[in-house]
Amino acid sequence: MHAAMFQTPFMPPTRSARETFTWAVEQAVVCDQAGLSEYWIGEHATQAWESIPNPELVIAAAALQTEQIRLAPGAHLLPYHHPATLAVQIAYLTQVTQGRYILGIGAGAFPEDAALRGLKDLTENHRMVTESLEIMRRVWRKEPFQFEGDYWRAGYPEAQEGHPLRDVGLYNGTIEIGLTGLSPNSPSLRFAGQNGYLPLSIYSGDDFLRNHWETYSAAAQEKGRTVDRSVHHVVRDVFIADTDKEARRWAIEGGMGKAWQEYVLPRYHNYGILETMIKHPGMSADDVDLDYLADNVWIVGSPETAVEKLEEAFAATGGWGTIMMYGYDYIDNPEPWNHSIELLSREVAPKVSLPA
Repeated sequence: MHAAMFQTPFMPPTRSARETFTWAVEQAVVCDQAGLSEYWIGEHATQAWESIPNPELVIAAAALQTEQIRLAPGAHLLPYHHPATLAVQIAYLTQVTQGRYILGIGAGAFPEDAALRGLKDLTENHRMVTESLEIMRRVWRKEPFQFEGDYWRAGYPEAQEGHPLRDVGLYNGTIEIGLTGLSPNSPSLRFAGQNGYLPLSIYSGDDFLRNHWETYSAAAQEKGRTVDRSVHHVVRDVFIADTDKEARRWAIEGGMGKAWQEYVLPRYHNYGILETMIKHPGMSADDVDLDYLADNVWIVGSPETAVEKLEEAFAATGGWGTIMMYGYDYIDNPEPWNHSIELLSREVAPKVSLPA
């Protein structure tokens, strides 16, 4: 299993933009040095706890301070960008990173982000994603065209003699694309399967993970594509320390626990997601607290405990290829958190394999 980070980021609103940006760049460096394979940065325009609106800025800064890790927006919300402009920016970053780039795309889930762009509902967003991708691919081909779609107009100009156009193509001519799913029968993961894109699942229970892979793989098979579980990325809450006691304390009393207590738990309760995480009959969403999460939902413990929990999860779901740990606020005392990243990469992930 590979290890990666999904830097949403879950940062309290009391943190300044400068603090959040600096932390995100520094975490990319830590993840690179620890041997993580990928580093994804969220894009949110209005959310107080998920507070990076421009993941490309973090990628650009991190590109010059990292060597191996692949960097990705997680994700660019295509309905909220002009696709030709975004295509040029993406191509530039593939060149700056020299190919250490994955394009995460999404349709947008928060009504507030849509309202900011003058969109009153999200019913057209998935169609906008399809049209946006068509325009971006035509830009990357660098051939003259004019396009008038349902949502955008775009084109590529003819080069003038003596005035060449700059290269807006992708580094090495290719790009890997990924989509994230949360809901059952996720339309995003179905779209990913149809088009050969990477599937990313936000963890909301083992049943949902099984459903996500079934949705993705069925869509791929309909298009004649062969896929295996090694491409599946799963986002989990992870804290690993030398002992179970230390890990539990740092998870519950640190940035992870604070974000869940003040933001994630209320949001998941309102969306009905907590019910899908409960593993004990007779419990209700109101019974879920940080202690229950640490013991039954999060991957928290020593390396040995974390391996055991992941092997149990693989047995229940069929497994996945990359675990993506959420990023949290440990700015004031980063050493235990950074140690957790190293332990996941070096002591846990290499010991967990897909079932035969």
